[in-house]
Amino acid sequence: MRRAVTWFDGGDWHEGVVAADADGVRLLPGGSTAGLPRLDGVVTGGFTDHHVHLQLVDAGLLADSTLGRVVDLGGDPAVLAVIALHNSGVLTRTWPDAAEYAPIGGKTPELRRSAGVEILFAGAFLTPPGGYPGGRAWAPAGSVREIADEDAAERGILEMKDAGAARIKVASNSTAGPVFSDDMLRTIIRMAASHRMPIVAHAEGRGEAQRVVRLGAQRLAHAPFTERLSDAETAAQVASASWISTLAIHGGEEYDTAVDNIRSFHTAGGRVLYGTDMGNGPTPIGLNPHEIAALRDAGIDGSDLLQCLDPTDPRDSGSRLLFFPGGSPDDADPLIARPLTTADLEA
Repeated sequence: MRRAVTWFDGGDWHEGVVAADADGVRLLPGGSTAGLPRLDGVVTGGFTDHHVHLQLVDAGLLADSTLGRVVDLGGDPAVLAVIALHNSGVLTRTWPDAAEYAPIGGKTPELRRSAGVEILFAGAFLTPPGGYPGGRAWAPAGSVREIADEDAAERGILEMKDAGAARIKVASNSTAGPVFSDDMLRTIIRMAASHRMPIVAHAEGRGEAQRVVRLGAQRLAHAPFTERLSDAETAAQVASASWISTLAIHGGEEYDTAVDNIRSFHTAGGRVLYGTDMGNGPTPIGLNPHEIAALRDAGIDGSDLLQCLDPTDPRDSGSRLLFFPGGSPDDADPLIARPLTTADLEA
């Protein structure tokens, strides 16, 4: 069973074929559409949430969502490694001993697969002694590494790399404690780069977003919300970093500031990535309609919004295919997207 279809690769729209067989539904990007009936809607890969905390949610619920990839930005690397390995179908490790792992509520969660969802993680927050988020009730045991010197930085980065982390998370929150000196932050960024691990920074406090990017951080875990950036500051960010949105976690003045900064950053050509800080409060386990509404409030919609959602490559055999029923490239609303099924090709 085959249908001609318009599909999105994360940047552009293309023509191709979707086919159903005993193994499910797949995209044939180079297939001939001649003579085929057309699927009534458009297709892309599963969306990406670039900022989640899997130890604070029931990650098994991702299986029923339209997410195809999530990036955990702060947790116990040993636990996250098990979750990621299990989810890939290659479970080679067991849960850490209870003495080493104290999740919220005191229970070891059931290990369930979220088929079709790729899990990436940064592991523990790297922070100076006494820095954020050390001592926070929400931070799972093992999710913070206090870095006092270069040796500790090297050990922390190697620990995350050995656990399977794809990036390094650095905390730079001057409103909640000490932050790394310029020299120490440069050193951490240089060390991470030598291991080909990009830095994602939690930057909070006046001037911190500007400082961490100036020193080499490639990505901000949150769109700046402490202060509105000037045009010159925004231009410097556009040239050097991408921003993860996380707009819907804010309220009041912080929300307005973050939305204004995203609007200016996006207008200037900056790369905005959808992220929700899933687990920070009662956030949905899946696509967050409040975050989508906030991005639209910041002027990001249409294909720009789909790019922000950074879908997995639908040509990949392991990618979850999403279907926008009745949609076209001009009106593909992520809030109506759902997994593509064989029944959609029969309609």
